[in-house]
Amino acid sequence: MSPPHKRLPKAVSTITPQRISFVGGGTDLPTFYKEHDGEVISAAIDKYIYVTVKRHSPLFQEAYRLSYSKTEHVQSLEDIENGVARECLKLVRVEPPLYVSTAADLPASSGLGSSSSFAVGLLLALHLLKGERVSPGQLAEEACEVEINLLANPIGKQDQYAAAFGGLNHITFKKNGRVEIDHLVLQDNLIDTIFENSLLIWSGIQRDASSILSKQNKHLQSKLAGYKSLIEGNRECKTILLHPPDDFLNQFGELLEKTWQTKKRLEESISSPEIDEIHSQIKSLGGYGGKLSGAGGGGFFYEIVPKAIHPAVLNLYGPSKVLKVAYEPLGSRLLSELF
Repeated sequence: MSPPHKRLPKAVSTITPQRISFVGGGTDLPTFYKEHDGEVISAAIDKYIYVTVKRHSPLFQEAYRLSYSKTEHVQSLEDIENGVARECLKLVRVEPPLYVSTAADLPASSGLGSSSSFAVGLLLALHLLKGERVSPGQLAEEACEVEINLLANPIGKQDQYAAAFGGLNHITFKKNGRVEIDHLVLQDNLIDTIFENSLLIWSGIQRDASSILSKQNKHLQSKLAGYKSLIEGNRECKTILLHPPDDFLNQFGELLEKTWQTKKRLEESISSPEIDEIHSQIKSLGGYGGKLSGAGGGGFFYEIVPKAIHPAVLNLYGPSKVLKVAYEPLGSRLLSELF
């Protein structure tokens, strides 16, 4: 409920980070963690989803207007085509008429958790429009409710938590549904060193992760050894992050490489010859290792690349395919309020 006698905003804008998952993606699927516990290590990055929700004028004679890659004008919540927006608006009710718009720093369906970042950012904006302050944990769980339970998307729970909390986290998914967050603080600005020596390489392929994840869910029981290997890799990753060896970047890249090779064996559509060729080219230039971000099938390669050879990578692929990102310590938050 809204606090009594509180002046409510007319418009709210939120900013929500996307993420890079280092190790453990796939073990956050309910079909795995409900039997074995899952865990991932991921970091929020300085690429964002922006959401604005404002009280719409009755003069437009529409209950809801949504502006994203298309524009929707509808009179009923049930008529909204955008599933995430529709279910968020049903979960956190704000009296219409309402205008909702969203923008992004990167293309959708690129493996960086944009759908969950949108859900988290929209939920936060709706709560703030009602005068409600909510915790990152509540936002993450509400986004999971929308995407996994209400929309029945075959996805995991890591993206919602990464978007809501920000930072570098070891996230554990317990059999009973509880999610535990261990925020990792690294010595000697190691997290900055990681991002200074890494690049995102755009595959040029935008894909819907649902089909790949559906196949993963279907075949999960026959691939248990691979998933358990990802758990071991996750623990190895945490160890070298907290106790970095002298050749940290090399070992970190090799670990990402090892877990990527494991993940590719979980479902053949995760990679392709075209995708593998990009990775091979980066390694031939001197990259230490990397992985395709997200469920696979396209999107961005995350590669550990010594910054001295970044110009060579840029020369090979050009500025439209090479992206430098930085660490984002904060999660979804208020960008502006208008009263």
